Amino acid sequence: MAERKSFLMRVDRELLDAVQRWANDDLRSLNAQIEFLLRRSLQQAGRQRTAPDERRVADDPELKEPSL
Repeated sequence: MAERKSFLMRVDRELLDAVQRWANDDLRSLNAQIEFLLRRSLQQAGRQRTAPDERRVADDPELKEPSL
């Protein structure tokens, strides 16, 4: 697993509350939801390669994240 690094982030309260509600709906922690959103955004922008195990998920409709 890749090294994990902590950092402080300031964010608007309404934005944080909305992400927290989304995390709750997806049964994720707030931190995991933020990481998920960052990874997805990077991949969609072509800024990060998809890891081999993530490619398997992306190719299998049963394993994909629900779209909103």
